[in-house]
Amino acid sequence: MTVPPLEAHLGYWLRFVSNQVSHAFGLKLADRGVTVAEWVVLRELHGAEALAPSALADRLELTRGAISKLAERLVAKALVARAAGEGDGRFQSLALTPAGRALVPELALLADRNDAEFFGHLSQGERAQVEAVMREILRRHGLKSIPMK
Repeated sequence: MTVPPLEAHLGYWLRFVSNQVSHAFGLKLADRGVTVAEWVVLRELHGAEALAPSALADRLELTRGAISKLAERLVAKALVARAAGEGDGRFQSLALTPAGRALVPELALLADRNDAEFFGHLSQGERAQVEAVMREILRRHGLKSIPMK
């Protein structure tokens, strides 16, 4: 049996591009003291009054433990505040602090710039076609998890 080279697989090329895009974005975020996973949580909290960690975990399809760890890091960075529920100290909610609310648009601009660096040369039609193909693959395989790395 002949073994095809790695480059013969579409998955190789998808992963190659994905790794480069994610790595470049991760470096941009690191300059601002935030990881990609933290960015996803910050972005999800943006515009929300407050969310229970369990609701955030459900939205992002992460475990409650993963959300707890991310929330701890963001609380330590003073980007997210945790509040106990009225009457039930076990209930907690997460919300952006003023510093977190101010940071999200800056990080969104970094995401836009990163996209432009990698995909800015594509025409609107090409970009729409790539996105449509990716969305169809996700739909066909029932994939919903938000990429965090």
